[in-house]
Amino acid sequence: MAPSEPNRCGNRIREPFPPKIVLLDVATFLLWAILFVLCWPLALLALVLYPLVWIVLLPFRLIGIAVDGVLGLLRAVVTLPARLLRGPRAL
Repeated sequence: MAPSEPNRCGNRIREPFPPKIVLLDVATFLLWAILFVLCWPLALLALVLYPLVWIVLLPFRLIGIAVDGVLGLLRAVVTLPARLLRGPRAL
């Protein structure tokens, strides 16, 4: 059975990793390898600093997630009357 065909329950079988993510990971690794060959001290510095920069930027990511949630809740509250007046949707 091909990965895109539905199984007996009607559910589609999902691939373990989407091809776009795998391609992005491979491209990132190849760019780092080229940088390592051309200028290995800079590549090692980038390898060491990346986790530190990620840790420093983590609070901003968490704030962004929280603000997105609050704005989504606010949008749901504002659009609730219009959604109630629209009535149930037909399938």
